[in-house]
Amino acid sequence: MRRRLLTATVSAVLVAVLLLGLPLAFIGARFVEDIELRELTARSEALGRQIDSRTEAGEEVPQSTVDNAATGTGRLDAYITVLTSDGQVLYAGEELSGDTVTRTLTTDDGSLVTLSVPSYQITLREAQIVFLVAVATVVAFGAGIAVSVWQSNRLSAPLVYLAASAEQLGSGQVRPRLEDSGVEEIDLVADELARSADRMATRLAAERQFASDASHQLRTPLTALSMRLEEISMASDDEAVQEEARISLEQIERLVGVVDDLLLRSRSAVGGTTEPVLLIEIGRQLEEEYGPTFERGERRLVIDIPDSAQALATPGGLAQVLATLVENSLKHGGGTTTVRTRSGGERGTVVIEVADEGDGVPEDLAPHIFERSVTSGAGTGLGLALARDLVAADGGRIKLSQRVPAVFSIFLAGVPRTLDPNAVLPTGRTLAHGRKGWFGRP
Repeated sequence: MRRRLLTATVSAVLVAVLLLGLPLAFIGARFVEDIELRELTARSEALGRQIDSRTEAGEEVPQSTVDNAATGTGRLDAYITVLTSDGQVLYAGEELSGDTVTRTLTTDDGSLVTLSVPSYQITLREAQIVFLVAVATVVAFGAGIAVSVWQSNRLSAPLVYLAASAEQLGSGQVRPRLEDSGVEEIDLVADELARSADRMATRLAAERQFASDASHQLRTPLTALSMRLEEISMASDDEAVQEEARISLEQIERLVGVVDDLLLRSRSAVGGTTEPVLLIEIGRQLEEEYGPTFERGERRLVIDIPDSAQALATPGGLAQVLATLVENSLKHGGGTTTVRTRSGGERGTVVIEVADEGDGVPEDLAPHIFERSVTSGAGTGLGLALARDLVAADGGRIKLSQRVPAVFSIFLAGVPRTLDPNAVLPTGRTLAHGRKGWFGRP
């Protein structure tokens, strides 16, 4: 929108300037030419009157009179010839060559006055006017561009921050707020977005509470039933009873797994609580927790994360995912383990990589490494599966980018950078608009 608005405004200014500038330059040039020709006629008439007055008095026309008519402040230099009625011939000015503009006048007593100026001098005066008009046109065009840039920024900035607020809403922060933009229509949209966010927050809280309550209510009787079946199995010597108890316990465990999956899917469906996370803080936490363990194993943990690197994620969930990857590298990898970030190049995607210098992931295990219960024998097989679910809940993905040596990559949405390179998402500061919204609600 900003680019289109800027292009439209600049185009309108350009058309207006051209429509006004070109006719103004043409009219100005013609006006200057007309003034110079009138001034030339007036000079010849004034000289003719002076010659008539001298002739009527019986005096000779002095050379200074003609010389004064040939030059003067602000006037074009002219070449003048005068033939008086009594036969006196006078000349003034430099003789001209090339194109000239000439005015010839016969006075009342029969004297002949001829006054000529070079054509290029009149053309030069016209060019000066055209140049001044061109300069004024450029200045007007520059001012128009400056005003259009200011206006486009003023109109587009609220929309950009409104989009960032919607991004926050979609990422799980259900209470974004925007300051008044000064544009009534945009402020109305912002008000409705804020009210929608409040309603969504209420619904999400209710759904999460329901999922939590349902899980708790189901777990309690299932746990009691499981304990009761274990007691029956231990108290009975009948192999058939023990077998039925074992089968029932397996069914209960499967049902508990279903409840856990449903709860996890419910949390993923209603969205997480993603927010801009400063990745270096999680890196420092990893270094503090696992650094001594790596040193005891004569290995190194390197955190290569810029201080300004950010991503949209759930802080606790992302910290758990990275801890799982670092712990797996500690157990199964070798050499230096490096946690680094880079740009994904896909709409601001941020990539977090955990790599080591070990033997890598076995070829038969690599395609199934994020599946539940898949393990090399030194773990439960749940860590990477849970890490995958946590990253997916934040709208990201995790994959094994390189098998040997192992490199795990986490792809997360970056914090959007919009109009100002130093501005990211809105701060979320709540401001009361002090007026009713679109539907009359406060």
